[in-house]
Amino acid sequence: MKLLDVLNVFGGVGLFLYGIKLMSEALQSIAGDKMRQLMGTIAKTPLRGVFIGALVTILIQSSAGATVMTVSFVNAGLLTLKQAIGIIMGANVGTTITAQIIAFSIESFALPLIALGAALAIFCKKSKRAAYLGNGIIGLSLLFLGMGVMKSSTHLMSGQRELLLMLSSNPILGIISGMILTVLIQSSAATIGLTIALASQGLLTLDAAIPIILGDNIGTTFTALLSAIGANRSAKQAAAAHMLFNLLGVIIFSLAFPLYKGLVVMTADTVGRQIANAHLIFNILNTIIFFPFVSLLAALIEKIIPNEIPTAQDDLKYLNKNLIAASTTAAVQAVKDELLYMGGIVKLMLNNIKVAYKLDNNNNLKINFDDIFEEFEGREKRVNAINRAIASYASEIWQRGLGAEASKVLGCYVSAASDIERVGDHSENLMELYNSLNDYMSGAAHGEFQDMFATCEQAFYIALESLEHEDIRLANKVVFELESKIDSQEAQYRQNHIDRLNKGECDPEKGVNFIDVLGNLERIGDHSDNIAAYTFDIKSGSKDSKRNNNNSHD
Repeated sequence: MKLLDVLNVFGGVGLFLYGIKLMSEALQSIAGDKMRQLMGTIAKTPLRGVFIGALVTILIQSSAGATVMTVSFVNAGLLTLKQAIGIIMGANVGTTITAQIIAFSIESFALPLIALGAALAIFCKKSKRAAYLGNGIIGLSLLFLGMGVMKSSTHLMSGQRELLLMLSSNPILGIISGMILTVLIQSSAATIGLTIALASQGLLTLDAAIPIILGDNIGTTFTALLSAIGANRSAKQAAAAHMLFNLLGVIIFSLAFPLYKGLVVMTADTVGRQIANAHLIFNILNTIIFFPFVSLLAALIEKIIPNEIPTAQDDLKYLNKNLIAASTTAAVQAVKDELLYMGGIVKLMLNNIKVAYKLDNNNNLKINFDDIFEEFEGREKRVNAINRAIASYASEIWQRGLGAEASKVLGCYVSAASDIERVGDHSENLMELYNSLNDYMSGAAHGEFQDMFATCEQAFYIALESLEHEDIRLANKVVFELESKIDSQEAQYRQNHIDRLNKGECDPEKGVNFIDVLGNLERIGDHSDNIAAYTFDIKSGSKDSKRNNNNSHD
């Protein structure tokens, strides 16, 4: 066994894995907004979860990555365990597509395909989709080139006949070998590729290859198990469900090995295609077998890993660093979810202001304002912490590399989070000004404050909704209607208050504070306008000038 031969095999595996990476990035870039929207879709039923899991796995070319994303969503409370199991089943089905692709023996076309892909990527820069398609073709070509290198270098195993015969006669050893290999290289597709390469050269029999494929299906679950470390109990349950689902399937198919092998042999004439079909048959039949028992499987997992007693909510809900490695597209969606969660906290802060300024139409309640201020301050600190976390998390996503469109969307989300945080800051100013006003405000001033506050609150709520649903109609309402109304109210009410001061109807010292109250409300309107304007950026790229002008407000 020569060192150069060993290095050639590793080089082939490297080309193979890098080809999958390029294909994954190209598919996600071509999918664009549709991929982001898919990742924001909740699989309400296990059946829907199977389809979503399969589609996401095809797009990111990694069942382990799709499962890591699922674990992250469970950790964030976006999915129940039953819904997650459906997605995991779909991910197992989706990963069989890669095995079917690599079973084609078209290594001789790899270099011409690279030439085609490079031409598209280099000379079609004006068409992003064509460039992405070119990168995808290059990735596919490198995958086949890697397979060719692995096949030509596997002759080094010809001197290990005894070991290979042992795998044929001992299926358990084959299962363990496939599991360990997949854990080490963190790619079930690469394990299948190596297995096909060895079998295609006559170094592995089908009896030895099938157990390796079964072990590969156990090994791929370790990535999700690792991602659940440090996550909540629900995430650990989802990772355990993936392991248990695949493990039970391997046990069933091992016990029925003669029938399983007979079915595989009937599907194709070449051993490479038979191995790919063995992977396909296992995952499809395993899903069909266990799908009717999703509820029972979930109940069993909850018995093994009991649900935890609810505790105080952490500052962060959706940001999971494992998502960045699994799929930058999913990580961008997590940023959006986190900033909307952050906006929900600011809504609660605005409600605190309504109580403090007695805008809740229930002025007869005996309220301890010290408790309100303490609650408000806790929320304000959480908002600041989330904003910093979003900026840091987004920086890590950018370092992984993003397409131009996804990068623009992520930039909008980071900027929107900053504007939400500034709304929180101005809300804090309003609470502090309440203390300065010492519950003093004339009837006229109180009425004006109530009107303007209601407009600002409406603008903030609608701005968040426009960003959440990418709704241009709602964004237009904030940018072209409510923002102008807030500016008009601020100018009119400021003048009204100056008139009251001149007439001696208001305390001059308190009057200055009321001017500051109006100013902070107007700033909330400005930042709500900014948030709504990001919807235009995400959907069409217009409104940049308006957004940039508004960002001058602090």
